[in-house]
Amino acid sequence: MYHQISRNKRNSAIVIIGFLLVWLLAGAIIGAIAYGSGGAITGAIILLLLGIGAAMFSYYLGSATVLAAAGAREADPRQFQQLYNIVQTLAIGDGLPVPKVYIIEDPSPNAFATGRDPNHAAVTVTTGLLGMMNREELEGVLAHEMSHVKNYDVRLLLVVTTMIGLAALIASMYWNGAWRIRSRDDRAVIIVFAIGLIFTLIAFLVGPLMQLALSRQRESLADVSGVDLTRNPAGLISALKKIAQNDKPPERFNHAVAAMMIDNPTEHHGSFFNHLFDTHPPIEERIAALERIASVQQT
Repeated sequence: MYHQISRNKRNSAIVIIGFLLVWLLAGAIIGAIAYGSGGAITGAIILLLLGIGAAMFSYYLGSATVLAAAGAREADPRQFQQLYNIVQTLAIGDGLPVPKVYIIEDPSPNAFATGRDPNHAAVTVTTGLLGMMNREELEGVLAHEMSHVKNYDVRLLLVVTTMIGLAALIASMYWNGAWRIRSRDDRAVIIVFAIGLIFTLIAFLVGPLMQLALSRQRESLADVSGVDLTRNPAGLISALKKIAQNDKPPERFNHAVAAMMIDNPTEHHGSFFNHLFDTHPPIEERIAALERIASVQQT
């Protein structure tokens, strides 16, 4: 477990450096297109500074941004007493600070954890999940999410998610501006389209591929870690079986945030090619792996 935590901390640094290098290269390309070889250095410096700003933003403000984007609100301890009790019990059992607890008013059953470390973490569940799960199943789901906090998975995906989101925002702004250009300067048009294209590639190809590389194993490890915490694989198995029946994503579904969720319902169906870009292992495989653990416990 400590090896996994150390690896996730190391991977967080590698991911940030990787994004900065991509933004450095993007700046050099844009600068070279705009001003020739002399502009490459200027463009690289500007984009590098922007990338550093994005990394700082994701580290310190990314969690709040993700929660706001998902439409989450802090849960009332009196209204959601059972939810708080389970989170507190799991945190004490795992030796973790009690995270903040958030609710999303949405019928789609789902949950996710976010934050830069266990001292600045939040666990979020939908009202659909609360209405569907009994206490044992809810405990299994929350143990899965608490494992993400303990393993520092939350920091890793938080950095990737917010930097992808920023790249997507920049790409959208430039594409919207590109269609309004009324210039006879072909170079200006090329520059705008180059910026839009580069950030589109970062947001929808480079970033998701990094999420893909980081997420699949992370989910399987959190399943196992959660079961290790509760000593009861039946709860999470039953919860995943119920979640597997849902194909409707939350109303404020965001593909960047989807990698943080316990399940991405849009990945339940599709061709082999579509599944190559899935951020989660097939839910049937996760259930089968947990059932194997349960059978070993029973022998």
